[in-house]
Amino acid sequence: MSHKNIASGLPIGRGLLCLIVAGAAWGTAGAAASLVYRAGDMGPVALSFWRCAGGLALLLAARAWPGSRPARPTVRQPLGSRAVRIGLTGLGLAVFQTAYFAAVEATGLAVATVVTLGAGPVLIALGARLTLGERLGFGGGLAVVGALAGLGVLVLGGGGATVRPGGVVLALLSAAGYSAMTLLTRRWGRDGRTGGSATTVGAFAVTTVCLLPFALAEGLTPHTAHPVEVLALLAYIAAVPTALAYALFFAGAAVVRSATVSVIMLLEPVSAAVLAVALLGERLTLPTVAGTLLMLGSVGGLAVAETRAASAGRRTGAETPTEGETPTEGETVALV
Repeated sequence: MSHKNIASGLPIGRGLLCLIVAGAAWGTAGAAASLVYRAGDMGPVALSFWRCAGGLALLLAARAWPGSRPARPTVRQPLGSRAVRIGLTGLGLAVFQTAYFAAVEATGLAVATVVTLGAGPVLIALGARLTLGERLGFGGGLAVVGALAGLGVLVLGGGGATVRPGGVVLALLSAAGYSAMTLLTRRWGRDGRTGGSATTVGAFAVTTVCLLPFALAEGLTPHTAHPVEVLALLAYIAAVPTALAYALFFAGAAVVRSATVSVIMLLEPVSAAVLAVALLGERLTLPTVAGTLLMLGSVGGLAVAETRAASAGRRTGAETPTEGETPTEGETVALV
């Protein structure tokens, strides 16, 4: 027996695992991108375009593979409604990625990361409370605060960061795109109107089209003395932190509370920090260790709270809403 969200059929525990793996996989993209930049002169927008285009190609190939049976939404929608849903998700993804790369260029990696990933959980918690009726409660609020504190210590602990207002605005725009994407996925998942595979493919198609003109202006193909290395790195970026990670993200975000999703995704800088020490030769510092422990503790606390809520729902025979949350139609419990 397992507690499931009837809208998607995915157990809460499996949704949490999907998000944890997605967050860790996202963190490897930064290290791979750093190696791409070292090997050639590819720009960030072109890299983002190839990331999305390659991820889209892999997802389409996976859907066409004989015997594959992508999960389908439980509520059938008119074609126009599906197009709007996919278009909005893809636009949010395009804003999230492109504005973040621009913020990094404008104000540096440290400040861009802190503002984008720090503002994300706050915007999502507020949006989830106003639009979905989800509340974290006191313990969940403490977990969010702990995660944001850990993020600040982890990224800014080394010092030397320069804050530029234009870059901060771009980082906030990136956080808004991420928040919108997460909230919409959760809302449609609650109503049974989203399938993880279809959502991911559609979002990547829209994002690829949005990024193409900017990538053409920047230059699609890099000048490099190591073409095989660059192609291998691009293939990895398209496969693991893109096709795999986003498919897992959309599947998990449809069944897990929005604010919990946003905090679990803070595993990305933790994963990136570990790789920076292990593969790129960066020093293991006290802020790195302290920030990592704070963030992992916060993620673990929210994951435990989410599974306890699922267990309570299994005992009562109905999905237990979070404090102050009103269950919506289509968000009941199936025991199998």
